Amino acid sequence: MDAQDARQQVITSEGGPRDAGPAAGPARRLRATAVGGVAVLLWASLALFTTLTGRIPPFQLTAMAFAVGGLIGLPRALRGGAALARGLPAGAWVLGVGGLFGYHFFYFLALRNAPPVDAGLIAYLWPLLIVVLSALLPGERLRWWHTAGALLGLGGTFLLVTGGQGVHFRGAYLLGYVAAAVCAVVWSVYSVANRRYPQVPTDAVAFFCLATAALAAVAHLLFETTVRPEGWQWLAVLALGVGPVGGAFYVWDHGTKHGDIRLLGTVSYFAPLLSTGLLVATGRAAASWPVAVACVLITGGAMLASAEALRSARRRG
Repeated sequence: MDAQDARQQVITSEGGPRDAGPAAGPARRLRATAVGGVAVLLWASLALFTTLTGRIPPFQLTAMAFAVGGLIGLPRALRGGAALARGLPAGAWVLGVGGLFGYHFFYFLALRNAPPVDAGLIAYLWPLLIVVLSALLPGERLRWWHTAGALLGLGGTFLLVTGGQGVHFRGAYLLGYVAAAVCAVVWSVYSVANRRYPQVPTDAVAFFCLATAALAAVAHLLFETTVRPEGWQWLAVLALGVGPVGGAFYVWDHGTKHGDIRLLGTVSYFAPLLSTGLLVATGRAAASWPVAVACVLITGGAMLASAEALRSARRRG
């Protein structure tokens, strides 16, 4: 396959430009949104699987998990041969690798330089930023219920992460706070700008994952000491690569390119809620009133933001 054939495959894969973006029918768009929502379910298992990996350093864990994530999609990606990778637009490479690696790099930098609760709250502004930035996309209109739903989700996440105790930002952790903010901006820009490349097949995410794994390995060698996984830790690393740190990015890619980006941003707040639920169910966290209130706020926000999309799909699907 030569470069021209590869470019043609990129254009025709996944239904081609006719099926991409906001122009797709409401029912088809809702299905793509549901596919993207699978990523939220997978991200909910991130905390649980990460705790099972023990003391493996974050960049080492990222390199291992993304290597698994890239390998699971590589057979499909290689059907186009090396020319498929060469045929991808340069902007898609920068966006894909920059989004995946940039998010994790700045997230870990934030955790190293600020309290985890503070850093986590700032970093988790990305769903709200996705909803706001979606107004810049052609054919998208930001309505009050989208913003209100995202703000309810943010409020629920605040309760969930802080346990109702509040946070106290301090100047000594400024570097960590800035890194967390950059982290939120990187992921929201990646998710929204991904709509610019509907012709790039989701199979290409395998290349982005492998490139991210290579960059994370370099960061690991520069900043960390290698820890050899033992026993069940290998299975936890494999689960991360198949699920939240690997496989999730394939369905997120499809959802952000062809689904309702505003709704995806809002339902993303379910990830920390479901994650806490898994930790409670496995005895690694305790149930509390903030969890119950967060459930009401996040669910209410998602229902508010999705009402229009569901009605439109029923009328015209």
